[in-house]
Amino acid sequence: MTKPVLGRMMDVPLNVSMLLRHAARYAADTEIVSRRIEGDIHRYTYRDCEKRAKQLAQALTKLGVGQGERVGTLAWNGYRHLEAYYGTTGIGIVCHTINPRLFLEQIVYIVNHADDRYIFFDTTFTALVEKLAPLCPNVKGWIALGDAQPRPPTIAAPVLYYETLLEAENGELDWPQLDEQIASNLCYTSGTTGHPRGALYSQRSTVLHAYGAALPDSMGISARDAVLPVVPMFHVNAWGIPHAAPLAGAKLVLPGKDLDGRSLYELMEAEGVTLSAGVPTVWMGLLAYVREAGVRFTSLERTVIGGSSCPPAMLRAFEDDYGVRVIHAWGMTEMSPLGSLARLNWEQERRAPEARRHLLEKQGRPICGVDMKIVGADGNEMRRDGVAFGELHVRGPWVIGKYFGSEESALVHGWFPTGDVATIDSDGFLQITDRSKDVIKSGGEWISSSDVENVAVAHPDVAEAACIACPHPKWGERPLLVVVRRPTGQGLTREALLAFYEGKVAKWWMPDDVVFVDELPHTATGKLMKIKLREMFRDHVLPTAGGDRPS
Repeated sequence: MTKPVLGRMMDVPLNVSMLLRHAARYAADTEIVSRRIEGDIHRYTYRDCEKRAKQLAQALTKLGVGQGERVGTLAWNGYRHLEAYYGTTGIGIVCHTINPRLFLEQIVYIVNHADDRYIFFDTTFTALVEKLAPLCPNVKGWIALGDAQPRPPTIAAPVLYYETLLEAENGELDWPQLDEQIASNLCYTSGTTGHPRGALYSQRSTVLHAYGAALPDSMGISARDAVLPVVPMFHVNAWGIPHAAPLAGAKLVLPGKDLDGRSLYELMEAEGVTLSAGVPTVWMGLLAYVREAGVRFTSLERTVIGGSSCPPAMLRAFEDDYGVRVIHAWGMTEMSPLGSLARLNWEQERRAPEARRHLLEKQGRPICGVDMKIVGADGNEMRRDGVAFGELHVRGPWVIGKYFGSEESALVHGWFPTGDVATIDSDGFLQITDRSKDVIKSGGEWISSSDVENVAVAHPDVAEAACIACPHPKWGERPLLVVVRRPTGQGLTREALLAFYEGKVAKWWMPDDVVFVDELPHTATGKLMKIKLREMFRDHVLPTAGGDRPS
């Protein structure tokens, strides 16, 4: 047997710092524009961003944070949050983004499970920090992303100030060359069943994902773009845009906390945004504003829509009414998160309009680097004909193999089981048809049906309860609670049961409606038949269908 011959190339590790270093050198004067929580517009360049990220790295080193330790963030999309992305990972510290929209108990679990050393926070989250700090004793200090506050958090742990930390450093630092397999970023799932689980990305996987995100038939980010990620930087690293934009040298526009239609439109127009990305709920608000105001987009060319399925009517409104191309995307936390995007090839672009539209309404083809298959109950791969459906399995260099804190493999025969039920057609286009788990997706965020049910059955007048997803015109899905009363609780009303939820779950997890039935359908083994329930209530109209979900 002949011996394999190794290539004669440089052994340069893939490090996250290379992305910002490249932008600082070769797109040095390209702008990063942020709407600050203070209300004003901040602008500087990639050159400035790298220097401040290096100052932060020096400050964290002085604080004694070492390689592999985790530093959390509770922050909106802004330039300081971006600096935290690179000032941590650039020296081997793990950047752990935390979703502040989760229920308090979940955030406490996540912070403690990650064993965060310090946590950066925007001052809009001061009240949240005051609740978290006593419950997270291993956090050494909380770093406010700004100058000294008039009213700092009243907590026992030290409160430090970001700008004060940076002022003490000079930024004269060479990014170290790190083993590309060491951890870079930590993102937690939203806890569809049980506790949230952590996806720990590597330096290598993060850089490869950035390349994948920037590909022409992916998000297609280039140096000619001005990119505005509406998807939060605390939500799976804003789908990789904070890494892909500097890779390409694109202008980056960060919207802060104001994500209403008017605020987004005005920022897009002022900064010449060509590409944006976010969940359908955000785009509903933006479309409503431009319609009511009678305005049009003058620079926006395309938008990536993911987090939950893009309604066909939304796709048509963007493309037919405003000339903005929609890129329908699918992914998950365990995939860093991008998996597939609906972009047509040369031949598909020349099909009849409705045939093109039919493909674009699907979740698209996988990015090179991601492989997909659907498997049946017997574990065998199923046909790629757009009809046969099964559980979607994926693999690739930015797909997890194990969850953080666990030595148990998350894979099945080398593939990650996503929990989605899907079809793949002969064009290679993916279409998600259902969830194998009974999770509810509201505005791109997960709601655990079992957690909602557990609160209901804790009520003394409830014998049994099932929570299912019910279609909602704005949020995609909202929870509908189906309840069997106890014989002694026949007086229980919808209003009384909903009031029982107060303080027990996040408000936006609360059911939008309650329906009382005599019995729930069960399988032979005693499990609830939620598929049957969804069939029974598929035409149910929620009372909130014309308004908002709880905030």
